Amino acid sequence: MAEKARSGVRVRVIYDWVGAIGSSSRRLWRTMRAAGVEVRCFNPPRFDSPIGWIERDHRKMIAVDNRIGFVTGLCVGERWVGYPERGIDPWRDTGVVVKGPAVADIVRAFAQTWHATGSELPGSEIPARADIPVAGDVRMRVVPSMPAMGGLYRLDQIVAASARESLWLTDAYFVGTTSYIQALRSASLDGVDVRLLVPRASDVPLVGAISRTGYRTLLEAGVRVFEWNGPMLHAKTAVSDGIYARVGSTNLNLASWVGNWELDVVVAEAEFAAAMEEMYLDDLENATEIVLSHKHRVRPIRPRQRLGRVRPIGRGSAGRAAAGAIGIGNAVGAAITNHRTLGAAEARPMFIASAVLAALTTVGLLWPRVVTVPIAVMAGWIALSLVAKAARLWWTGGKSERKVPMTAEDDGDEDEGA
Repeated sequence: MAEKARSGVRVRVIYDWVGAIGSSSRRLWRTMRAAGVEVRCFNPPRFDSPIGWIERDHRKMIAVDNRIGFVTGLCVGERWVGYPERGIDPWRDTGVVVKGPAVADIVRAFAQTWHATGSELPGSEIPARADIPVAGDVRMRVVPSMPAMGGLYRLDQIVAASARESLWLTDAYFVGTTSYIQALRSASLDGVDVRLLVPRASDVPLVGAISRTGYRTLLEAGVRVFEWNGPMLHAKTAVSDGIYARVGSTNLNLASWVGNWELDVVVAEAEFAAAMEEMYLDDLENATEIVLSHKHRVRPIRPRQRLGRVRPIGRGSAGRAAAGAIGIGNAVGAAITNHRTLGAAEARPMFIASAVLAALTTVGLLWPRVVTVPIAVMAGWIALSLVAKAARLWWTGGKSERKVPMTAEDDGDEDEGA
């Protein structure tokens, strides 16, 4: 990128502040800026927004010369390349290359995020769909998500509800909401071949432990769950009924659905969906199927067996109640109130929660100021930031502090010719 910038190419980079922690350095960004690369940091901590950094730019995209775009789950990091000298394979991820008019939407998605970090891009650099020649006949749409909108969350639930034959999901950090878990259960109980592929070894071990607390209720409904055997599975994909497919950055959890800026591509085309299904079956060759044991033992089915399903076990209230077992809070709450039976997978989150509570208790008894002072400082910081925002709103007459341009055009037509 620095070489291209020095040769006169306009190179712009947005990096997420949270995502770059421990993975990059100020020296890296100084080197790029010195070469002429325009670099912006998304949502670093500010005095007037103590916890605003929670809102992340999780989009992963590249747009080149308004003629080709890439929408992926891949980050720019060494772990995606692997460490051959140490025998460590690359992370498993998925992305798509886009040509044709839909590239304009990818550029607009970048412009939207760029504007959120400062001044906006010149309008002359943002193409219209009509400015880019048709490159094919695939029906597709670029879907940019923003915090608090929940558009893709609704779409994922609609896809689960409308699936008739198959719904195959791959996700890196699966922590489905109760309603989404129930949507997957209902689809499976209705005869849909529902499969979920997740990593066995996660780079965020706590998320992996939370994911496993939701396995039992899915397995009891006949959903097939697989864990990837490689170093890390980072892909976020879905393919349904041999016609619908989604690839992008959105994970199946609330942080992605309603908290982050995300970018995905949705395709409705049989040939593309068939390629996604074949890729999924190839992935299952390097995965281990999770099955219920003891009295709930089921017979494993070959991974490449299409439409193979395990027999549903739980249809009653116990199964529906267990659909809420998707987080540490729910597992701990169930253990305290004893309102449902817990599974072995929920032991680890409970151990973690007990260790954290025990540590807080010890610190609070021995060094109370270690607990009270940070709480007081944070409360004071939030109070001052609210006063500053209230004063700013008063003096500006309530005008918005930040305007972000819409990404999609208002015509609502489906993108074709990509």
